[in-house]
Amino acid sequence: MTRIDAHQHYWSLGLGHNDWPPPELSAIFRDFTPDDLRPLIEAAGITKTVLVQAAPNAAETAFLLDIATREETVAAVVGWVDVWSAGARDELVRLKQHPKFRGIRPMLQGIADTACILQPEAIRTLETLPALDLRFDALIQPRHLPVIAALADRLPDLSIVVDHGAKPFIAQGMLEPWCADMAALAKRPNVCVKLSGLVTEAGTGWSVARLKPFARHLLDVFGPERVMFGSDWPVVDLDSSYGDWWEAATALLAHLDEPGREAVFGATAARFYSIDA
Repeated sequence: MTRIDAHQHYWSLGLGHNDWPPPELSAIFRDFTPDDLRPLIEAAGITKTVLVQAAPNAAETAFLLDIATREETVAAVVGWVDVWSAGARDELVRLKQHPKFRGIRPMLQGIADTACILQPEAIRTLETLPALDLRFDALIQPRHLPVIAALADRLPDLSIVVDHGAKPFIAQGMLEPWCADMAALAKRPNVCVKLSGLVTEAGTGWSVARLKPFARHLLDVFGPERVMFGSDWPVVDLDSSYGDWWEAATALLAHLDEPGREAVFGATAARFYSIDA
């Protein structure tokens, strides 16, 4: 089975379309390219990745698609479109012409209005995604979980994946109400979740033991067939490393049978993003 990293980034700060990361995040305040990632995924036996946007503008999406054209390891690109704009559908049709364009990710975590994705303008855009064979990556926080459940109900044909487990409060050890809201969301069959970003939410001094209740809950309520591994590289370098997170993820999946581990480490992402595995 092809191993897939379902969530990673590249950026080039000098091009002007990235206002993040800021200089104070010195560990990741530099350019990151396929040459940087290649030895890391090779060490983990990963051959395909999903390249995800990190800036809310069209210029960065064009930059990512250009990389995907040249880089064989990139199997899918999740870009950005202003879902509230009148021209969003035309932009989606244009982007869909690229063979590796697979979906969009509005950066909901940075928007004060928790329910903004339910605005009529956004719904009109998102309801066009299934016909275009495109997906929706939800970059959210725990406050958004009921909203994404409402979105999944409103658009049952829309394929949704929650990035980073909705960023639970791992450092504070707060399981609720995240657990209950995530279990409720998992009842929507059109929703998947990424096992990614957890070490960043745990922070310095993270451990497998600290991550385990959160990872186990995701696996229990969604099932491995709707959970996909992601590195969130290079953001993971803020508190860990690619290799250490890979080893931690392997430990967190140790209780699964082989088909379950294969699902999380490749099959779920392959199915969700239509990647030839």
